[in-house]
Amino acid sequence: MGRITAHRPVTRITLGHEPHRRPDTLVVEEPLEIRVGGLPLAVTMRTPGNDVELAAGFLVSEGVIAHAAQFGSAIHCGGPGTGGVENTYNVLDVTLAPGVPAPTPDLARSVYTSSSCGLCGKASIEAVETVSNYDVAADAAALDATLLATFPDRLRAAQAVFQKTGGLHAAGLFDAGTGELLVVREDVGRHNAVDKVVGWAVLHGRLPLSGTVLMVSGRAGFELAQKAVMAGIPILAAVSAPSSLAVELAAASGLTLVGFLRGQSMNVYAGAERLRVPALSGTAG
Repeated sequence: MGRITAHRPVTRITLGHEPHRRPDTLVVEEPLEIRVGGLPLAVTMRTPGNDVELAAGFLVSEGVIAHAAQFGSAIHCGGPGTGGVENTYNVLDVTLAPGVPAPTPDLARSVYTSSSCGLCGKASIEAVETVSNYDVAADAAALDATLLATFPDRLRAAQAVFQKTGGLHAAGLFDAGTGELLVVREDVGRHNAVDKVVGWAVLHGRLPLSGTVLMVSGRAGFELAQKAVMAGIPILAAVSAPSSLAVELAAASGLTLVGFLRGQSMNVYAGAERLRVPALSGTAG
């Protein structure tokens, strides 16, 4: 659709030089209304693309579905109240599999979620603490710290749109054992990028995501930790800081949480037992 990036003129100012006009490439941000069975559920600001994955991952995060078999189908349709109006591809209607309960009315959001904070429409922390279908604490995944240290650069190298715009977050899913990069998704919202990764797993029948590492390009707030737990991901790593609530959730659920993963250093806030650290040279056995 060519809607991931847009071109706009900018005035480039460099001190000591004459200002000049030039084209610039921007990341596109548009609203997506997610409906279930024709009823509005949520609106999120996102980068167009992989919308079905985004919706599927969102439904996992909210506890509406937990397996691929519970996700029926999805189709883009016209805007609110439209009858024959041109499809804007900003409304996605999801059909759940037969027998899967529809989302409860109190889950539906009455406000837009912003691209920076995700669940801004939730009234309280209690409202977003959803019981996961998967026991992350029981996951036997183990990961070499030296391998983990390579993930940020590998994630950045896979960010095709970021290279053009500099304005996108990314989430990548790695195999904890082999280090294989399984999937990367970009979005103007970090929570959307994670939902797209989880949605990819839903559509490929890969839930729970046991033995994997979720690598994110920004900070790790509570919502990202929750999304990892809901998808059965045992390890969450971020290049920036986690929030205090994310650390509390990680400790309570058995999630390994790594922050400030940069170069050869990292802070492990919970679940350090999953990381294998090489012995120092010359250290006895």
